[in-house]
Amino acid sequence: MTDTTSDMPKGMMARARWAAENTPDNRNRAVDLYRAIAISFVILGHWLLIAPVIRGGELQLTILLAEQTWTQYATWLFQVMPIFFFVGGFSNGLSWNSAQKDPEKARVWASTRLARLLKPTVPLVLFWAVAAFVARQLGVAPDLIAGASQASLVPIWFLAVYIMITITVPVSHMLWQKLGFASVILLALAAVAVDAIAFGLHQGWLRWSNYGFVWLCVHQLGYWWQGSTRPKTFALGFLGFGVVALYVLIAVLGYPISMVSVPGEEVSNTLPPTVAMLTIGTIQIGVVLMLEGPASRWLMRVGPWSKVIVMNQMIMSIYLWHITALIAVVAILMAMGGLGLSMEPGTGAWWALRPVWLAIYVLALIPFVIVFSRFESAGKAKGSGLPGPAQAILGALLTCGGLVMMALKGIGADNFIGVNWIAVILVLVGVYLATRALRPSGNAG
Repeated sequence: MTDTTSDMPKGMMARARWAAENTPDNRNRAVDLYRAIAISFVILGHWLLIAPVIRGGELQLTILLAEQTWTQYATWLFQVMPIFFFVGGFSNGLSWNSAQKDPEKARVWASTRLARLLKPTVPLVLFWAVAAFVARQLGVAPDLIAGASQASLVPIWFLAVYIMITITVPVSHMLWQKLGFASVILLALAAVAVDAIAFGLHQGWLRWSNYGFVWLCVHQLGYWWQGSTRPKTFALGFLGFGVVALYVLIAVLGYPISMVSVPGEEVSNTLPPTVAMLTIGTIQIGVVLMLEGPASRWLMRVGPWSKVIVMNQMIMSIYLWHITALIAVVAILMAMGGLGLSMEPGTGAWWALRPVWLAIYVLALIPFVIVFSRFESAGKAKGSGLPGPAQAILGALLTCGGLVMMALKGIGADNFIGVNWIAVILVLVGVYLATRALRPSGNAG
């Protein structure tokens, strides 16, 4: 077989253009566009709603959702993780279908998918571990280290959930093949039942199971999209049902307005997800299905499609490092005497300057992406060096354990090194196990 990749031009943009020119016409290009848009909206939401300010001589990372409650409606636009799980279901279903035709590809399918997700987390975790250690040696309070690192590591909560959804694909896809759309309905009903019991009978612990039911339901809809011949027919149905259900949940049943956790509020639609998050997802899916045709036609042009390809090649790096870039900007401004940090968040002047701040954040993010995006390409490992499913799943579980610890408490710790070394070790060992075979012969796992 001829290796056509030897003819591929060098350089990221050149490679992307080559890939765009050689993309089959039957590829659903809207999937990649929606993934890029979803991550971009999440990043924009974080950059707008995290408001650093100096009050009483102390730096505070205030959350605008708590101080200006009208901004909570904006989360209906910026909380677009349902779209990411939706397109993830589409891509995972397509990939798993293809892998099942080759026993070796099926054996390493989980580790292949996990490599792209997990390897970019290693430099982020090590960066903040070193930062926490240095800060501790300089006498910075453990609470401040934990707070800053937790803010920067907030994006990994989603990654931990998505990793768990990914490793269940062989089971969830089998469920789809056996039950079809009924599997979506069953998962949605399970999410409704969890909320009803948790809130109605005061069994709040049960809500954590909705991390599975809600996100699996959205992911399962991705399987439906991948196999549907008439997705646009259902678009208005999804949109209409979602709007009515959201109104009932918020206006009648008293669910929170915000689709992001708000400091001081007892109930969150995100942590853990509620049925309200599922209804927002239904609305968003209706919108993206309506726009699929125009988006696909636009992406038949080489220029736009090559840019989408480039964006997707560094999507994890952009997502993982965007709050670190914000923290870096704030740290530099603090070193400059608090330049620009005295303006009260939410005022007219504050909003007027948001475009300037967003531009600064983008500039700060670029170096991180340039340096660390190589770990995404390193995640495209192939061959007998990848572990089988048992080892990959064990590695994924260990990694998620460490990531969840950091997302909830930050990476700082009140010990002599100032670092939660258990969480760091879990991530490092987990990523290694999930992405590298202990027995390179191809029989691992």
